[in-house]
Amino acid sequence: MLTRIANDPSRERISVGDLLDVMNLRAFGALILIFGFPNMLPAPPGLAGVLGLPLIFLSFQMMLGRLPYLPKFITRQSTSREAYRAIVERAAPWLARAERLLKQRLSLLTSPVFERFLGLVCLILSLVLVLPIPFGNMLPAFALCVIALGLLERDGLWVLAGLTLACAALAIVGGIAYAVVKSAVFVLLNAF
Repeated sequence: MLTRIANDPSRERISVGDLLDVMNLRAFGALILIFGFPNMLPAPPGLAGVLGLPLIFLSFQMMLGRLPYLPKFITRQSTSREAYRAIVERAAPWLARAERLLKQRLSLLTSPVFERFLGLVCLILSLVLVLPIPFGNMLPAFALCVIALGLLERDGLWVLAGLTLACAALAIVGGIAYAVVKSAVFVLLNAF
């Protein structure tokens, strides 16, 4: 589905609404994967902001136990078809490999009650992802994608791996943010 939209010559730009139409608002896992995966790859500046807002809204809704919905100002956001196609081409081999490893297991970690907790974790990761921290979006995006794949296939082992990655990502990005702030304070204090 994602490749079909990327190769459609009638589209100059691909909007968030186009992606939602293709997914038919079927699952949080698929939507989080769609908006999270591009942030794992080197991408044009500003992409984390464009794709981070839907992640925040979706994670918040998942935490509340609601169906996925995004407001119009988010669904109108778009990127060029060429940039989108490049992302899809890079993602396809990874997704094919991941699908071979996924299977239903540890179903407690994918239950509706636990899914609300995962929504909170995804919300925290999404908020960190949109912060302007150097290289601060790749690790949270990776954790989001692993959790999303686990949700898609009801694979609790992948959800558990995603939670572990989330802890590591938050620790590393927190360390980077602390170092940047500490360096800025040092420069300001010693500049005068």
